[in-house]
Amino acid sequence: MPTVALYAGSFDPITNGHTDLVRRSLAFVDRVVVAVATNASKQPLFAVAERMELISAAMGGEPRVDVRQFGGLLVDFARAEGIRMVIRGLRAVSDFEYEYQMALMNRHLAPEVETVFMIPSLETTHVSSSLVREVARFGGDVSTLVHPDVAAALRRKYGNGG
Repeated sequence: MPTVALYAGSFDPITNGHTDLVRRSLAFVDRVVVAVATNASKQPLFAVAERMELISAAMGGEPRVDVRQFGGLLVDFARAEGIRMVIRGLRAVSDFEYEYQMALMNRHLAPEVETVFMIPSLETTHVSSSLVREVARFGGDVSTLVHPDVAAALRRKYGNGG
């Protein structure tokens, strides 16, 4: 039976940090499902369909990566998909407390679903979607932080050289 991991987030937009984690995850799992969360309380820059297209582009057609949309509880989605491993990235110590609490709650709700924490590469530790959006909004160069298709999509959204 193939090992499948779930990597979920808003990916608004997907960054090189996200793609780094997915690619490195493929070293120890057979497949990764990248799940785009729909959250009615957030006002994303990109629609879910746009985010899914950008993820597919950033992953370069990697056949072992599936991009899906989900709403509700992560563990409910994992169960429905038959996935028992959730990948979470920890960029900084400040991420740990929130991620730890989420992992414990997920374990409470679905003990069969395990959370695996991964540390980003040194080159992507400082990269976050919110920082990428902020830099792009003011016309800064994000070409080393995101896939070229993502950079182009940000330029279109903001109407500048970001």
